[in-house]
Amino acid sequence: MATEITMPQLGESVTEGTITKWLVAPGDHVNKYDPIAEVMTDKVNAEVPSSYSGTIKELVANEDETIAVGELICYIEVEGAETEQKQEESKQAEAEPDSATKPSDQSQKQRYSPAVLRLAQEHEIDLTQVTGSGKGGRITRKDIKALIESGEQPQKPVSEPSGKSELKVPESRPTEVPGSPDPVKKDASGPAPTAGPGDIEIPVSGVRKAIAANMVKSKHEAPHAWMMVEVDVTNLVNFRNEIKESFKQKEGFSLTFLPFFIKATVEALKEFPQLNSMWAGDKIIQKKDINISIAVATDDSLYVPVIKHADEKNIKGVAREINELATKVRTNKLSGEDMQGGTFTVNNTGSFGSVLSTPIINHPQAAILSVESIVKRPVVMENDMIAVRSMVNLCLSLDHRVLDGLVCGRFLARIKEKLEAMSNENTSIY
Repeated sequence: MATEITMPQLGESVTEGTITKWLVAPGDHVNKYDPIAEVMTDKVNAEVPSSYSGTIKELVANEDETIAVGELICYIEVEGAETEQKQEESKQAEAEPDSATKPSDQSQKQRYSPAVLRLAQEHEIDLTQVTGSGKGGRITRKDIKALIESGEQPQKPVSEPSGKSELKVPESRPTEVPGSPDPVKKDASGPAPTAGPGDIEIPVSGVRKAIAANMVKSKHEAPHAWMMVEVDVTNLVNFRNEIKESFKQKEGFSLTFLPFFIKATVEALKEFPQLNSMWAGDKIIQKKDINISIAVATDDSLYVPVIKHADEKNIKGVAREINELATKVRTNKLSGEDMQGGTFTVNNTGSFGSVLSTPIINHPQAAILSVESIVKRPVVMENDMIAVRSMVNLCLSLDHRVLDGLVCGRFLARIKEKLEAMSNENTSIY
């Protein structure tokens, strides 16, 4: 007897997950709690354990497919279930008439997965007229794909004339605009682009879908505002260059500029806790802990691990945690817990040469700071002399529901002041 395994809920408020990799194949034997698939959500990357001991019969969901919590992902033949099923059927046969005359089970026919609904809508298939091959008459992706390939897509039945007067709604047509060669379409975005000769189609991975969904949600919900200051970090650059070799020999990892910027940001957040807040509908939540999210990129993905209690760490402690989190990302060992609890994000766009950016806020935080590339520029000094200085732009995006320009301007000015004061004479990394 084949038993369903469904998508589990892998975290609070998680409603769906993307199967990034199957760890089993049909015919494989698994024990209870053995991992069967790797799943990614917007909050966590995790392995899905088997709920039973038995043999995998069918993988219903495909890799890179997003499945809602509670939806079917595969079938497993549970050990011992066949004997129990035969005993149950024997009991029912004694108590009931010949089951051959009974209708087939259709109890699951109208339970559609998101993938089935999407395919049906794209190809205008009437699901009420489709015969499902899944358990309980459930319609599977294979059923829909088979219909599409066959070209025999069931159409909605045309109602017979009843003799009664019926109100007919005219078919929606494009609006003609005088002088316009083409009709104006209702959908301002137009049809989806299609690939032409020589174009390359790249499937959207589950990670990229999660990133896209979070970015769109942030831009739709949070009214973004933006501001920037430029900072003279000449003394900081000289200080870091003096100690970077001895630091690496002593600690075993490199000392980058990012820990200095995070340290200055954390100290400014203590003075301006409004920036360490979140919008919660009818209230604003000002967070007690300062947990700094940092962006770590791979070739095709972006992860945002969190430095917990960053206000309790010195520069060396922040540097060590950055190194550990970046290593976890690149070795695919980052856990869901590593990415939870962030209250403010520092984004190091300067690492690839950017000098100006408008970052999207990491929802549901209230602000994000981008540290741009440090570049040497001629600068007019206080005595009106021109000198070559190491300059950096700090770009802040803010949620205007939570924050106003005045407090954000003061916040950036305080970070600028702290960074320009960092030097060999008055800054300790320990």
